[in-house]
Amino acid sequence: MATESPSSSSAAVTERRGIPGAQFVEDVQTYLTQLDLDVNSALAFLQERLQNTVALCLVIAITIGIVEVELITDFEVSEGIYSRASIDDTESVCLWLGANVMLEYSCEEATALLRKNLDNARASLEVLLADLQFLRDQVTITQVTIARVYNWDVHQRRLRQSSPKDS
Repeated sequence: MATESPSSSSAAVTERRGIPGAQFVEDVQTYLTQLDLDVNSALAFLQERLQNTVALCLVIAITIGIVEVELITDFEVSEGIYSRASIDDTESVCLWLGANVMLEYSCEEATALLRKNLDNARASLEVLLADLQFLRDQVTITQVTIARVYNWDVHQRRLRQSSPKDS
């Protein structure tokens, strides 16, 4: 994810597992001055940050969708033709490990391995859900900051337009 954000006068920016935290901007003028940016550049920076954050949310959501446990197993008979299998009591099973690797395990070993993998997947899911919540917060904070910068700019333009008339 692209650019590091400079700090502003607001609370310190936090980070979660390498995901940069968004900062709430209390004073837009100070924020722009500290960044040494004009309004358009600041808005472009914030929009890029928002897009990166939303993209990361999507990646996590897709990952969470992949971490599922299927209790019913279908297997491919031939291309495009699948069948469902009912496995009777057996002494061993073959597990597909990926990367063109399949190993035979005793039922006890396979159960232990699959339980361990399920526990790891659940732990990963918990971490990913926490990351997703953190990212949701970052999206909200960034959207509020974009609105505040934009509104500040509108206010400044109105002040500049009304100033010559009063003089």
